[in-house]
Amino acid sequence: MSDHALMSVDEEAAVPVPAEAIPAQHGSGAPVRVASDGEPRLGVVLVNFRGAADTIECLESLLRSDLPIRVAVVDNGSGDGSLDSIRAWASGEEPFTPPDNALGRLTDPPLPKPIPLGMLSAEEAVIRRPGDDRLVLIHSPDNLGFAGGNNIGIRHLLLDPAIGGVWLLNNDTVVEPTAAAAVLATLLSAKRMGMVGTVLRFYHRPDTVQALNGMSFSLLTGNSRGLHGNKPVSARVDPRAIARQTKFVLGASLAVTRQFVETVGLMSEAYFLYYEEIDWSVRNDRRFDIGFARGATVFHKHGGSIGSSAVKGGRSANSEYWLMRARLLFFRQHYPWLLPLIWPQGWLLAGRRLIRRQPDKAGAMMRALMGRAPT
Repeated sequence: MSDHALMSVDEEAAVPVPAEAIPAQHGSGAPVRVASDGEPRLGVVLVNFRGAADTIECLESLLRSDLPIRVAVVDNGSGDGSLDSIRAWASGEEPFTPPDNALGRLTDPPLPKPIPLGMLSAEEAVIRRPGDDRLVLIHSPDNLGFAGGNNIGIRHLLLDPAIGGVWLLNNDTVVEPTAAAAVLATLLSAKRMGMVGTVLRFYHRPDTVQALNGMSFSLLTGNSRGLHGNKPVSARVDPRAIARQTKFVLGASLAVTRQFVETVGLMSEAYFLYYEEIDWSVRNDRRFDIGFARGATVFHKHGGSIGSSAVKGGRSANSEYWLMRARLLFFRQHYPWLLPLIWPQGWLLAGRRLIRRQPDKAGAMMRALMGRAPT
């Protein structure tokens, strides 16, 4: 795991500021502006799995970005009518109603329709260069997992030679209109910049931070924790310290440069869910810096499609299975000498679920520990 996580190669005074007021500035302190000639230089990937309503709300916010962007929505074998719903929304046949909450301002009023929407199969997406449509819906007939879905979108977007970076964004998010420009500015802020995260705040608790940029990570337990997580946005933070402390960028809002993908490779599809971004960071092996797009704010609903949860003990049995499986795979691939410690810890965690009278979760974790398929 790399400890080399810098916001940029430029020095900047480490002045603590409130998380809600972190400016989109770099280097000397002057704002970094991204020249816009109308051609997108940032691509965005959303992976949809039976979450069309969330995806549509995300697109309603994302397509208001101050920066021209290309967006690839990959439907991961939903089979629930998601493709039809997204098409109907883009055409204007299915009206969008902004939510009646504090974040409704990000999607109200609804975008003018129709919105030009390209349609591609997964096979076409990885060989066909993007055309005039800034929004494309890619149909994968199978659920390829988090990495597999994102990789299709990455490969498609990078067929456009103008795209210098790709932002992986969970479909259950909404974003501030300035977020995309802040992400691209940070990706371009240093030659060695490779991975970039953002400010993540809880959608249902928008005054509370889920994580700033990314996570801390313990090799002894395999546990991670969101940096500055569950703290009010008014709390003061040091942006440079946040960047240094980032062991890996949280996958809900993770941007990478073209050079990073071409050098380190795509996300590993062996995990299916969880640990993909940790694996990516370890594979980076200090070749590229980790940055913090502290002027980019993203609001995250947190884990609805798979059943992960911000509440302690709130993960579903399905989520517990994939998390345990990914933990074991990660250590087997990168730190096999720690498996004699990690594997017994897994059984201890499963035992705790039994004590808490959660036999379904315990059983799912045990199946993962024994290398069995999920039920």
